[in-house]
Order: sequence, then structure tokens, then C-alpha cells
Amino acid sequence: MSWVFSRPLYSLSSKDQNKEAQYIWEHESLGGIAENNNPLPRPVIGLLVLTFFTAMMLTMPLYGQRPTAAIFADYVTLMNSSSVQKVLDDKTLTHAESDAKAMKLITTSLEKFESPYNFQREQHHITMNQLRMVAPQIVELQRKGVDLEEYTIVGATVAKATFFSIQPDGTIINKQPWWDKGYTIAIWWFVIFAFSIIIAVKRLPHFTWAPDHTIAH
Repeated sequence: MSWVFSRPLYSLSSKDQNKEAQYIWEHESLGGIAENNNPLPRPVIGLLVLTFFTAMMLTMPLYGQRPTAAIFADYVTLMNSSSVQKVLDDKTLTHAESDAKAMKLITTSLEKFESPYNFQREQHHITMNQLRMVAPQIVELQRKGVDLEEYTIVGATVAKATFFSIQPDGTIINKQPWWDKGYTIAIWWFVIFAFSIIIAVKRLPHFTWAPDHTIAH
């Protein structure tokens, strides 16, 4: 099975392979199915490419974004404030009501101040129960003096991020890039898919050849 690369966009098969494929195409009835050799309409190809790029552009700010400990550091600080603790200790409210009211108080307070994490906070909502679980871990990381942007919140666990980025000065950081690795993976999957389809199609006879369906019937 030879490959011909002299005209890759025309055919990747030799003349003998194309003749053999044409013979099988015309002499096998395939259960009475008549399969033509037409090219994929260009508007369909354009629509596929447009769909991909539109999806990539629309999801660019959101793709694979993961909450870091830095996003909720201010939540932990306000959670321990006297005003929030007063709401949480209010016996006239149920547990769920006091949690909801306290979280509302926290989010309302944070909205008054500019923060680089405003967008991420809108993306990743957190409940008081979730905040209780991650708060001790965030406080412990703050005591160690580490960069909270290098730690990702996964459920009830605050773990070191698996990102790997080498800076110009040679230092390695584990901060999430704005595009995220998932964005790169999606692009590579699309490229591999399109490339595989092109190879499969170009191994067949060129679309200028039309099979004679009367031969096999």
C-alpha cells in the first residue's frame, strides 16, 4: 500500500490503487446501494469551520476556568468578621436562612470594591457550607505565605494546581494561563480530526471520477 505525496490535495494513492478502488466501487453492488463520488459541498466545509471558530471565540473567556484559592481569600476574611458571625449566630433564623443571609452579606460587601477576581467570582458561586470546608485550608496557605493563585479548589479540597509554566527568568509557576490547557486540547483535537478526514478522503479516487452504477446491477 503505497502513498503518493506529489499531489497530496488531489490524491494520496497511486494510479494502480485508484484503478483498483474504482473497479471495486463499480463491481460491488453493496446491497443495491448506489454511492456517488461527490465532493463535500464547500458551504458545508465553511459552515463547519465557522462553527468551530465561533465556538472557540465565544468560550474563550470561560473555557476550562477553574476556581483558585485567591478568588475566595476575601470571602474567608469577611466570613470571620463580627457582622457575618452575628448573622450566623442569629437564633431567629434557620441554619439555611442564616447561611444564605451571611453569604449575601459577604458578596454585597465585596461588590463595593474593585478586584481582579470579580469575573471569576461571578463564574464560581460558593455556598457557606463550601466556604466552611475550604476556609481552614486557605488560612493555612496564607500563613505559609504561598501564592494562592497557584492553588485550585476541587470540591472540598484546596490542591496545588497542575499547571506548568516556565517564566523568562527560569522560575516555574503553577498559575492557570488565561486560555487554559483545555483550550489547546480542543484546538488540537479539531486539527487532528480535520487532518484525518482529509487523509481518508484523499486515499479514495478523486471526485472528478464518477462511478458507473449500472455495472454491478
